[in-house]
Amino acid sequence: MQILSSLPDTIQRWLPRKLRMPPAVPEPLWRDTLAHHPFLAALSPGEQQQLRQLSAHFLLEKEFHGANGLEITDAMAITIAAQACLPLLHMGAVGSQGPGSDPLESLDWYGDFVGIVVQPSAAVAQREVTDGSGVVHRYREVLAGEAMDRGPIMLSWQEVAHAAQAALHGSNVVIHEFVHKMDMHRMRPGDHPDGAPPLPQGFMGLNTPAEAREHWRETMQDAYDRFRETMALAERFGGEKPWLDAYAAQDPAEFFAVTCEAYFVSRERFAQEFPELLRLYDGFFRPQSADR
Repeated sequence: MQILSSLPDTIQRWLPRKLRMPPAVPEPLWRDTLAHHPFLAALSPGEQQQLRQLSAHFLLEKEFHGANGLEITDAMAITIAAQACLPLLHMGAVGSQGPGSDPLESLDWYGDFVGIVVQPSAAVAQREVTDGSGVVHRYREVLAGEAMDRGPIMLSWQEVAHAAQAALHGSNVVIHEFVHKMDMHRMRPGDHPDGAPPLPQGFMGLNTPAEAREHWRETMQDAYDRFRETMALAERFGGEKPWLDAYAAQDPAEFFAVTCEAYFVSRERFAQEFPELLRLYDGFFRPQSADR
């Protein structure tokens, strides 16, 4: 495992990214990664090269742990790294305008954790919630992935390995969990993600950060409400089911993560379903293109 064996280089991690020398992603491995993920193969040659560089630095900064006897190979690691870095491809450092800043600084979005735990298949988590009457409810939840604030990310390899097929339905578990991390960025202890990540300076040409936040929240809320209404019509009256996973109706944070999956892996269909979110997400993930 040529790439993974070099990951614990703590000395390099202390250096500025532009001075680091991460292990190169071997050409055959990179070609295979693109070939198995059409939404990555569709990127331009320049975008693919930038994604490759981001992925190499990502691998240097993160540590993979296989659970329940799963052995993490180089191919598995680069598969996860490339998809995790896809949302960062056109972004700069947190709060920057993106263009003009060092592209490697976009990895700061994932700076609150190091560990990535990969399960062979879905994991079962024990949950506990207290209702308004003070009654504690305990239940089990089956998870394909999970992102923890200031903690590791968990992924099911079974889900990751089927990314190409899942993309046909606008789904991608890696993007889902890493976008949750972006949503959690700079979140205060005790708070919960709400589908409103920190926005770049000058977001969509708006004059102030307050205007940008208001525009983001209003646009997202309108789309979220319409999605929930469509879900309700489908469930209660046999209406047409929405294209996206029903999990998006759970709360604004999940709506953000689920719609981001579709934005990155099925842009054309996403544009048809959510034209208002396409422009909003372009302003966030592709600020240079959105200004044109």
